[in-house]
Amino acid sequence: MQAGAHRLELCRDLDTGGLTPSQELLTDVRAAVGVPVFAMARPRPGPFVLEADAVALLLADVTALTRSGADGIVMGALLGDGTIDAATTRLCVDGAGPLPVTFHRAFDEVADPFAALDTLVDLGVRRVLTAGGPGRAREGVDLLAALVRYAADRIVILAGGGVRGDHVRHLVAFTGVREVHARASAIAGLSRALAAG
Repeated sequence: MQAGAHRLELCRDLDTGGLTPSQELLTDVRAAVGVPVFAMARPRPGPFVLEADAVALLLADVTALTRSGADGIVMGALLGDGTIDAATTRLCVDGAGPLPVTFHRAFDEVADPFAALDTLVDLGVRRVLTAGGPGRAREGVDLLAALVRYAADRIVILAGGGVRGDHVRHLVAFTGVREVHARASAIAGLSRALAAG
């Protein structure tokens, strides 16, 4: 895309943290852009600890998005003890088939991010969207850098959470992340800032 994005994450109701887009919206966006479109599977707002009915809705969304032409799936599920919900995540990875799965910022609520990263690697998740904690990425740079080192080439650490052009170069240089995530309104500024380096 003109502003330099290499991938889009598509959702609706961004003010609630993002929810599953309609199949029609996914189809329209894929027809309008020339980059891969990863679709969020999150059927309703609220906590990332999912009851059985919410898991069923999540899996139905993964299936529908996969059939509707998504290039990747974005999801997240936790257990009440602050660990990854491995069973639900495995079902989502399996449901996505060959499509890459990104674990979203539910990751920033885990009790032990390094153990959580190992779990996600074992489950076949390809990316983790994280700010290095519950705040913004520029506040979590120490943990982001540690996660990048720990992840090595096993999984991609995707830095997101308030990433803007005035600090993105420092964020990338300090942490070693190779991918950043931002709202569409911030993409042009990020592109200019990174190109200036």
